[in-house]
Amino acid sequence: MYTHQQQLVTAGVPLSEANKAILMFHGRGGSATAIISLQRFLHLQDMAIVAPQANRNSWYPYSFMAPENQNQPALDSAMATIAETMDEIDKNGISPANTYFLGFSQGACLTLEYVARNAQKYGGIIAFTGGLIGERLVVSHYQGDFEQTPILVTTSNPDPHVPLSRVEESVVVLEGLGGQVELNVYPGKMHSISREELALANQWLL
Repeated sequence: MYTHQQQLVTAGVPLSEANKAILMFHGRGGSATAIISLQRFLHLQDMAIVAPQANRNSWYPYSFMAPENQNQPALDSAMATIAETMDEIDKNGISPANTYFLGFSQGACLTLEYVARNAQKYGGIIAFTGGLIGERLVVSHYQGDFEQTPILVTTSNPDPHVPLSRVEESVVVLEGLGGQVELNVYPGKMHSISREELALANQWLL
């Protein structure tokens, strides 16, 4: 039920013609089509836009702060889906330094977990309401050097799904891997992506 086949929704410049790409990851209950619709608000005109679709609209079954074994094999399968997609982008001549990531909620958690386990120079990373995955953070999972990749992390306080304490823990890990992290916390914001966050993403990264 929770393993993922590579299903990609694409938009923007075709991969074979683009110099830059952005991977977009939907939240639990969302869809690749829905997350790609954010292109209306973001400066992605020169990019290939690629959004993997989770099986049954969920990347893993339980909270991102559940014991990791409870979210297996779905989590490993989701990571493999990202790795396969990155390979496809690379085959089209787009380097990691010209590859961007964007995720919301469960998709933001997945995004941060993947890039922290595979830290290198990326174009930029946007995590709307997310943190690193696991009941406790296993720092040995995270390796590499972001080489000052810009990373935008936004969240609300309080948030019903993502505790601020975990977001802050995650920022420490990302900075320790050489990320240039900007954390913005919005008091009382709904569990959604606001226009302010989209504007910030355009200013900070795109």
